[in-house]
Amino acid sequence: MKNTYAASLFSAIVEAPFGAVGIRTEASCLQELVYLPPSFKAKAATDALAAKVAAQVMRYLEDPDTIFDLPLPEIGTVFQRKVWQAIAAIPRGQVLTYGQIAKHIRSAPRAVGQACGANWFPLVIPCHRVTAAGGLGGFSHHDDATGFHVGVKRWLLAHESAAATR
Repeated sequence: MKNTYAASLFSAIVEAPFGAVGIRTEASCLQELVYLPPSFKAKAATDALAAKVAAQVMRYLEDPDTIFDLPLPEIGTVFQRKVWQAIAAIPRGQVLTYGQIAKHIRSAPRAVGQACGANWFPLVIPCHRVTAAGGLGGFSHHDDATGFHVGVKRWLLAHESAAATR
């Protein structure tokens, strides 16, 4: 019952090797991408934009060189948008640390981490490519090394690294 209600919040759900990706569209823009556990099943798109997003997400899950071309709303603070722009510039198969991003934009690593966690568009703005100086770091405001979200980060990085060695 809980997942049925939660699934109704999404315009589409795409199954993924790590679980699923929830897609929320509204007002002709992608509003949010959400990593969902395996208990969520695929949901057909409820509108044309959700279908476009779903197709691009599925393409990325097969080919991490996929370039997303989606309408995103202007959300977030000026600082968050600065961090997200720096993250979007990280090439597939590479990672930067929170500290490296912070140095680049003249900020602090913790603030960069908070902006990463506030990213509404993971995959499109690939925050999984940002790690801690001493290891993987957290993901989507979760830092449990054995948790679902950190597992998603591990999968995404392995997916992109595997493509880099082909």
